[in-house]
Amino acid sequence: MTDARTDEPGDGPDRPADAPAFTAVLTRPLSGVSRLPGNGHGHADTLGTDLAQAGIATFDFPLLEIADVADDGPLRAALASLDRYALVVFVSPNAVDHAFARYAAIWPHALPVGVVGPGSVAALARHGVEAPAFSVICPSVAADESARFDSEALYASLEAALGERAFEGRRVLIVRGDGGREWLADRLREAGAEVETVAAYRRLVPEPPIGAWARVHALLAGEPHAWLVTSSEGVRNLVELGEAHLTADELVRLKRASLVAPHPRIAEIARGLGFDSITVSGAGAARIVDTMRSLAASTVSPVSTVPAASVVQPASSTPAPSRAHSRMTDSNASTNPATPASQPAATGSTPPPTPPNVPFTPYEAQAKQRGISGPLLWFVVVVIACAAGVGGFALNRKVIRLDQQLTQRQQANDAQTADLRVKTDQAVATVHQMDSQISQLEGKLADAQTTQQALQQQYADLARNRDDWTLAEVGQMLSSASEQLQLTGNTQLALFALQSADTRLAASDGAQVLAVRKAIAQDIDKLKAAPSTDLTGLAIKLDNAIDHVDTLPLSGEAPIAHATPHATTPADTAKVAAATGEPRWKVWWREFSAGVGQQLTSLVQVRRLDNADAMLVSPDQGYFIRENLKLRLLSARLALLSRNQTTLKSDLHAADTALARYFDASSKETQTVRDLVKDVDAASAAVALPNLDTSLQAVHQYRSRG
Repeated sequence: MTDARTDEPGDGPDRPADAPAFTAVLTRPLSGVSRLPGNGHGHADTLGTDLAQAGIATFDFPLLEIADVADDGPLRAALASLDRYALVVFVSPNAVDHAFARYAAIWPHALPVGVVGPGSVAALARHGVEAPAFSVICPSVAADESARFDSEALYASLEAALGERAFEGRRVLIVRGDGGREWLADRLREAGAEVETVAAYRRLVPEPPIGAWARVHALLAGEPHAWLVTSSEGVRNLVELGEAHLTADELVRLKRASLVAPHPRIAEIARGLGFDSITVSGAGAARIVDTMRSLAASTVSPVSTVPAASVVQPASSTPAPSRAHSRMTDSNASTNPATPASQPAATGSTPPPTPPNVPFTPYEAQAKQRGISGPLLWFVVVVIACAAGVGGFALNRKVIRLDQQLTQRQQANDAQTADLRVKTDQAVATVHQMDSQISQLEGKLADAQTTQQALQQQYADLARNRDDWTLAEVGQMLSSASEQLQLTGNTQLALFALQSADTRLAASDGAQVLAVRKAIAQDIDKLKAAPSTDLTGLAIKLDNAIDHVDTLPLSGEAPIAHATPHATTPADTAKVAAATGEPRWKVWWREFSAGVGQQLTSLVQVRRLDNADAMLVSPDQGYFIRENLKLRLLSARLALLSRNQTTLKSDLHAADTALARYFDASSKETQTVRDLVKDVDAASAAVALPNLDTSLQAVHQYRSRG
């Protein structure tokens, strides 16, 4: 008897009424913004409705909790200055909702917005930002199964919409959750953009209630189901929650359960964590529903009704022949040797064949034959009876022996069965233990595969072009040499670094490497032409000048020698008068007046002071003048060592001015200190050293093009 019910389209997989329903476990995140007006899980609710129409039950088991950031100051500051950016990128619908919850103004029409998928486009539309009034850039929805909605597809769409060189020198704002992938930000920076990232929400690990765990235990006990995971972090949280709340057996069944991932990257992460039944559905609710329907059809197999077997009875039974008929048959068989004794009698209306006539035998012959066969017949009967008795006795003894052997064999079989049952229990326990060990080995194998992938990635990074590594090493060498040149002024060390870098690059003959070598050659020529400055000698001169400051006399404090009359020895007046012809008294008077004048002149000294304030300096103020002069010279010494030409010149001129204004210019010590200051001032003109900017810029251009 067959089932005449016809399935309607969309009824789901065929199964009897008592079969368990296929359940899709939805791991959509819990969002605090979803409680705001007009903001809900539109995409997830549509997915649940589509699954219900396909005959698939749903069960919500969130693996992520979306919460507000602890400090939303950076987000509000970025949204308050949108005029600084040429592009704003929202990485998810949660980023859109949390950002617009803190932005009350009208979105600028000229500011393009980039989003990853249709869910973010719908979230922008809820807040009034949608095409064609606004420029919304999103990866196109392809008709095939290879449509992807991720950072790579978004960057390709941005290049197609804005141009390949549209990001150079422009600011880009990326609104995302805390953490996340850095691929899009790094790619935009490589394209020349100045990228700023700001967190709009944070992701937490939720704690499902007891009722939800009870449902998970029931699903893992054997109910047909599949898990839908929409993020890599959700897969990690599922493993973390499972290790904390599930038994080892349930954790093994969890990792063997069907897993549906919209993106290959999520499937790769799940495979690395030990899940072995993963289906990549592709983005979009329709593809997810089709995948779930296929899993439901393959998991819940249809059950067919088998009719009971009917026992066929024979239509009629052949009745046993009657005693008379049997007797007649025996008689015929004994009198007619041509008819076999075992031939069955005919039934029905057809009469049995008539036996042939017995040939006639005379009565005497018959009597003679009967007299001879009688004793012989009894003898045969006795022999047969004895043989039957002996055979029966032997058969009875044989049956007894067989019964004893059968009993012994039955006991041996029972013992073997009991032993086999014990061994079977031990084998089952061993199998369970081996299953547990295999699960652990599978987990370790997954960890090893993940480690191997990481090592392969590292090997790929290490196997880059030899010229790139050489240029990176040369750039580091030139940077260190430039810093040492600016700090210590050691041109010989910088020259050695440039020559070593040129030697390293001599093995490569690329065009860009030749350009870098040309720039290095120019810097080598500049260093060779740079004058050599003895900074240590100049610093020693300043130290000597500082040591002499305390002994310098101030203006008006120079020691005055004791005044003693001094005059020339008077000449012989007689000889002078005879030689000149003058009177002797006149010659004497002139000599006398000249001698008195010389003596008076030796008693008086006259000095010139150009700064009248120097005479007003008190002895206690002279201490501060000397200390200020020392500070000026110390500052000049530091400026000399740090190659600060402006500060050095300023301090030296101020020190020389102070020496000329407040100290005795006629003092030999003052002149010595001023000479030291002037020597340092004259020699400091060659302090300015060349730099290595030409070589560093050439290396930077090479690495940027690479």
